[in-house]
Amino acid sequence: MKTFYVTTPIYYVNGLPHIGHSYTTIAADVLSRHKRQRGWDVYFLTGTDEHGQKVLRAAQEAGKTPQEFVDGIIPRFKETWKKLDISYDDFIRTTEARHIKAVGYFLQLLYDKGELTLGDYEGLYCVPCEVFWTEKQAEGGLCPDCKRPIERIKESNYFFKLSHHQAWLLQYIKDNPDFIQPESRRNEVLSFLEENALTDLCVSRPRSRLSWGIPLPFSPDHVTYVWFDALINYISALGYPADLKKFDAFWPSVLHLMGKDILRQHAVIWPIMLHAAGLPVPHRIFAHGWWQVGEEKMSKSRGNVVNPLDIIDEFGIDVYRYFLLRDVPFGLDGVFSREALIKRFNGDLANDLGNLVYRTLTMSEKYIDGRIPVLRKDRAVSALGSSILAKLEKLSVSVDMVLDKLDFIAALQFVWDVIGDANKFVEETKPWNLKKEGKTEELEDFLSVMFLVLRQAAAELAPFMPQTSAKILSQLKGDRVAKGEPLFPRIIVEDKG
Repeated sequence: MKTFYVTTPIYYVNGLPHIGHSYTTIAADVLSRHKRQRGWDVYFLTGTDEHGQKVLRAAQEAGKTPQEFVDGIIPRFKETWKKLDISYDDFIRTTEARHIKAVGYFLQLLYDKGELTLGDYEGLYCVPCEVFWTEKQAEGGLCPDCKRPIERIKESNYFFKLSHHQAWLLQYIKDNPDFIQPESRRNEVLSFLEENALTDLCVSRPRSRLSWGIPLPFSPDHVTYVWFDALINYISALGYPADLKKFDAFWPSVLHLMGKDILRQHAVIWPIMLHAAGLPVPHRIFAHGWWQVGEEKMSKSRGNVVNPLDIIDEFGIDVYRYFLLRDVPFGLDGVFSREALIKRFNGDLANDLGNLVYRTLTMSEKYIDGRIPVLRKDRAVSALGSSILAKLEKLSVSVDMVLDKLDFIAALQFVWDVIGDANKFVEETKPWNLKKEGKTEELEDFLSVMFLVLRQAAAELAPFMPQTSAKILSQLKGDRVAKGEPLFPRIIVEDKG
């Protein structure tokens, strides 16, 4: 059996899940459902990143211990994924024993190999981002990423020899063009590595300054840098190093999905960590774009975050899932607006899909007593009908081909091409005339093609819109239709002019 391992980043728990979290997670869910549907052995991992200074400060502000604080946040993430119909196989927390043991083992392994050394460090540190910056980078005393004030810190820490592996990583990326995707992100990482000398990575924090973290096994006075800890979740969730059965089955044939803002950690630090430890690197890393509101990136600090649960409550889960993956190419930035979502709803979902389902079931009830006829191979259909059948025959392969490239729009477009043709088929065939003229066989042939479209469209849409797919198929059980209400009643938009 073919295996497919897909991961989201583990989300930081100093805040609640927002549209950016949901975008990555829905994409991973669609790919997982699609592969399962095709018979693959799938492992879909998500989870939470629970250590570090931001969490400690958030807990202190809430008057809680760090563990109490993170335990209170986790149900909100799980509730959101449940409402979004996310079919993950594992939800890992970095405070779990399995992860803490794996991080300790990994650190000791690198230490024994001479990859970690103790040294003094003085630098400018951004607490919210948990990143050190140079004077040149931190212009005006502000963090280049979040634009908040930074602090000067001097301390003794352990450093990972990133610089020793730069030449290897650069050559690996050149030799493996599919390793980092899309191509614009690959070029971005290549340029960074060609134009900059990597500095060794500070992988610890003194326990005296930061108590909330995983202790270094060889230095109990230090805890692990949150990013170094977090990245290891991708293998600790597979049982590494205690039980390698799952690890051997799924690693390294993994697809890491993430937003472009954390590409460098995944495309530079993570592969070097694995290489230094003697482990194979991930098969593929894909960094998608950001969602914006107007001209600004969506972020908690800007106060313009879209809450997925609010959208779901208004429009439904499947509409939200469909919009995110249909409106913007995966990899590019997108602008979220209620107006754009309603336009997709009324066009693609109400006019095209919803209309096709409702009118087909209505015609069956009206013309042939609600039966679902089966297409007879000895009968000929019109040119458009034959064209539709030919598209249906190739639909699964077409969808497979583009989803392997993470082109969600193209996959949906293949389905919508058939839906569009089927709606035209109604207008061309004029089944109401066939009924008047008593052409029962031609009418049944026409409807048999329409029902084939509904069944296959529902099957291919199941990974994207699981509830909608289930509703369509529930109306086609057995040999008679069980027509329900229209799937997507049009939204009436008030004319403000």
